[in-house]
Amino acid sequence: MFELLDILGTMAFAVSGALTAMNKKMDPFGVLIIAFVTSVGGGTLRDVLIGRTPVGWMMNLNYVYIITAGFVLALIFRKKLDRFRTSMFLFDTIGLGVFTLIGLEKGLEKGLEPPICIALGTMTACFGGVIRDILCGEVPVIFRKEIYATICIVGGVFFFFLKSIKIPEDLIYLFTSVLIIAIRLMAVIFKWSLPTVEKV
Repeated sequence: MFELLDILGTMAFAVSGALTAMNKKMDPFGVLIIAFVTSVGGGTLRDVLIGRTPVGWMMNLNYVYIITAGFVLALIFRKKLDRFRTSMFLFDTIGLGVFTLIGLEKGLEKGLEPPICIALGTMTACFGGVIRDILCGEVPVIFRKEIYATICIVGGVFFFFLKSIKIPEDLIYLFTSVLIIAIRLMAVIFKWSLPTVEKV
C-alpha cells in the first residue's frame, strides 16, 4: 500500500508540474523537466544533504517511467484534465503525506535527531514544488499563501509523538499520513492560510 501511494503521489506531482509548465507555454522538453523536478526535486535535495548517493530515483528506474507517463498523460489530455482537478488534488495530498513519511524515515536511517528528520520530511514533500515555481519564474506557493510546509511539520511532530508512546510502526505511518491528509483537505476547504508579513 505504501508503495502504491508513493506511485500515485509521484504521478500526481509529475502531472501537476507538467500542467504548470504548459501554462507557462514551455516546449515539450521544458514541460518534461518541470514534471521531473516537481516529482523528485525534494527527494534529490534530501539525499544529497544526507550523503545518500546515487540519489533514490537513480537507483530505481520505476520513478523515471512513472514521471514520463505522467508527462505524456498531461501532454495528451491537457484539455481534459481540468475535469479531474479534484482527483489530482487528492493524489497530490496523498503524495504530501507519503513523501513526508519517506523523508522522516530516511533521516531516522541516518540516525539524525527528530528536528532534522522533520526538516527532511518537509523538504521531501515540498521542495519539488519550490523548485518548480522558481524555474517557472514564480514566488513558490508555499511561501505565499498555502498552508503546505506547515502541515508537514505538524505531521512530523505527531510522528515522533506517536513513536515516543510506543505505538506500532504500521499505525504510526497510518495515523501520521491520515493527519497530514486531513489537515491539507481542511486547509483548502476552509481556506486556511498564514498571515503575510509586510514592511511597516
